[in-house]
Amino acid sequence: MSEQMKKEPSTISFKIMTAVGTILCLILIPILAINCTLIIKSYTNPDAVPSVGGIFPMIVLSDSMYPEIEGGDLIICHTADAEEVEKGDIISFFDPAGNGTSVVTHRVMKVTKDEDGNLAWVTKGDANNVEDQKVVPADKLVGVYRSRIPGAGNIAMFMQTTKGLVLCVICPIILLVVYDIIRRRIYEKKKQEDTQALMRELEELRKKKE
Repeated sequence: MSEQMKKEPSTISFKIMTAVGTILCLILIPILAINCTLIIKSYTNPDAVPSVGGIFPMIVLSDSMYPEIEGGDLIICHTADAEEVEKGDIISFFDPAGNGTSVVTHRVMKVTKDEDGNLAWVTKGDANNVEDQKVVPADKLVGVYRSRIPGAGNIAMFMQTTKGLVLCVICPIILLVVYDIIRRRIYEKKKQEDTQALMRELEELRKKKE
């Protein structure tokens, strides 16, 4: 009885560790894969916002779209054809009044044309009193807003710092490696114990037959 009770906690702890390790892998591996893909794309095509399968995250820095979107949120946008954009849609675009690299997310107030007769939009932040000064040409479109994760943008910005990189990326990787080493040792120890127990049983059977 005592031997059985001794084995049960070991088996339970092993299952718990395996479950925890599996959950960590399921969470961390996709995040690391997506981050690596976005980083590589940002270097290979610096003039475009990196995306995965036409989906890309954006960190919101201002409250110009409050209450729909707040500063510090992480928004998820999808790439789309300019012709699909309609009045009322929230779009992300390269700011025509900016430096060419800053991206703004505002609502389309009107579908119009620019001075060259090409498709464009009049945009406005929900919290702003006036419309944006310049119309947004269709070639400035980055994508269409779909959803948001409140406050996750602050976490994403923290992860871009040295401290955040260590805590959110390097430490979890180290934990996974340590976990795998411990799990393997526990498995090997249990395997040896099972083998020894089997050998003892065979020895007892042999003695009984004699």
